[in-house]
Amino acid sequence: MTMTNSEKPVKQKDWKTSITSNKEGEILVRGYNIDSLIGNLTFAQTAFLVLKGELPNEKEAKMMDAILVSCVDAGIAPPSVVAARTVFSGGNPLNAAVAAGVLTLGDAHGGAIEQCAKIFQDLVKPEVSDVKALAKQVVTDFLAKKKRFPGYGHKIHKVDPRTTRMLEVAKELGFGGKYIDFAVAIQKEYAEQKPDAILPLNVDGCIAAIISDMGFDWKLGKGFFIIARTVGLVAHVHEEWVKEKPFRRLPMNLHEYDGVAERKLK
Repeated sequence: MTMTNSEKPVKQKDWKTSITSNKEGEILVRGYNIDSLIGNLTFAQTAFLVLKGELPNEKEAKMMDAILVSCVDAGIAPPSVVAARTVFSGGNPLNAAVAAGVLTLGDAHGGAIEQCAKIFQDLVKPEVSDVKALAKQVVTDFLAKKKRFPGYGHKIHKVDPRTTRMLEVAKELGFGGKYIDFAVAIQKEYAEQKPDAILPLNVDGCIAAIISDMGFDWKLGKGFFIIARTVGLVAHVHEEWVKEKPFRRLPMNLHEYDGVAERKLK
């Protein structure tokens, strides 16, 4: 018996996405027509929608905006900016230079949000009722094992000004939860158990706590940093383009040879 077209089994596609549908005359982002999003949602709200799958409430939207602003740039010194500007100075286009900067964002640069959020989400389970007691136990354990807690301490700031403001914003919005409480409790425990060390909650740890309270998977940690910092990288590459001459190289006083002395080939 011959099957009609309507009866034939539909072949499953190899590539699937629940994020965006793009067809002739229609683009749906998480089910919303992009025409309705344009002019009605901020970039932060749209980023939340794309990453989470649902629209943020008013508090979540403002918190998301604060997260992206806090990471937008941190000066010319970080590896991502040095890489982006150096690659552009070698004669490459803006997109390649920005991509080079993004490629430096790894475990040591921009990775603490992911690492810290994973620890938070592994430890602060729904059944945990006393985050202060848990924080004391965790810090004691980390110090005994000489383990570093990502998201704490900073190379420049004794108190990270971004963290201070982010916690203020969270309080102003009445936004928070177990993860933020736990993050602050960890900072206090380090101050009590190891007062000689300066280990403030930095912006990465603060964001890790906030996105955990928002219900985001820790695996998106680097993603938040990349989304925000790309804006800064574009600005730095543009500045390199319009203000500097091509072919950057280190000044002589910033590098030295430390190999063997000159020797003769016998």
